[in-house]
Amino acid sequence: MDIKVLLTVFIAVFIAELGDKTQLATLLFAADKAASKWTVFLGASSALVVAAGIAVLAGGVISQYISERYLHYLAGIGFIGIGIWTLVKA
Repeated sequence: MDIKVLLTVFIAVFIAELGDKTQLATLLFAADKAASKWTVFLGASSALVVAAGIAVLAGGVISQYISERYLHYLAGIGFIGIGIWTLVKA
């Protein structure tokens, strides 16, 4: 296991997830006094693991057809597009 890659991915995903809709939804579920906090934690964690698994599988398949360099460009363009869309809709 490459610890540098592990830490880079952890930090990037952790920062990206802070304050996003998923975290806010989880916060709201956990705020329900009747809901078990462990159940909310396990449900949210499981969902993130499955979503990450899908992303890893998709990245592995896509990388067989598109070079890593172009994937970085596409991801950057996607993030810029989302940012512009968010500013326009605000």
